[in-house]
Amino acid sequence: MSRSNLIALICALGVMAMTGAAFAAVPLYRMFCQVTGFDGTVRKAEVAPSADQVLDRMVTIRFDTNVRDLPLTFRAEQTTQRVRIGETGIAYFDVTNTSDKPLKAVASYNVVPEYTGPYFQKLQCFCFDEQTIPAGETMKFPVQYFVAPELATDREAKGATEITLSYTFYPAKDAASASGAAT
Repeated sequence: MSRSNLIALICALGVMAMTGAAFAAVPLYRMFCQVTGFDGTVRKAEVAPSADQVLDRMVTIRFDTNVRDLPLTFRAEQTTQRVRIGETGIAYFDVTNTSDKPLKAVASYNVVPEYTGPYFQKLQCFCFDEQTIPAGETMKFPVQYFVAPELATDREAKGATEITLSYTFYPAKDAASASGAAT
């Protein structure tokens, strides 16, 4: 193989590798954020802390709701809750479909300040799955969560007294592509 053919082959392989890395970057970054809690990404928990891990220290949880490109109204039943660190809390959200057609939607979420992301953990959430909201209906969605006791010993996060949990409802991908195909 000549030197110029070898260089062309190396360049072609480099372009293919960079293209593959570009496509893999988003899912890999999302997975990294979910595992580490980086960038305010909330972690899914399997089990709540035991009663002996609940601390006396309180933290205020604020709830923020948003809708993107959907005829929905979306609100938290309570805008804030005070919970002890390690204690399981539950919040309810009301979602109303103001259109005359059923809607498929997904809720994305994050927390701020970002450094509290690894410690804010959900046991149950409507955001884990795609939701179908019937036309003209109001649905109530629960979120069961806790703030992990390790927050109290993290040098960067231990001074946190407020955490904001923010949700945004947006069209589900298959619903968006189906409506785009119909036009």
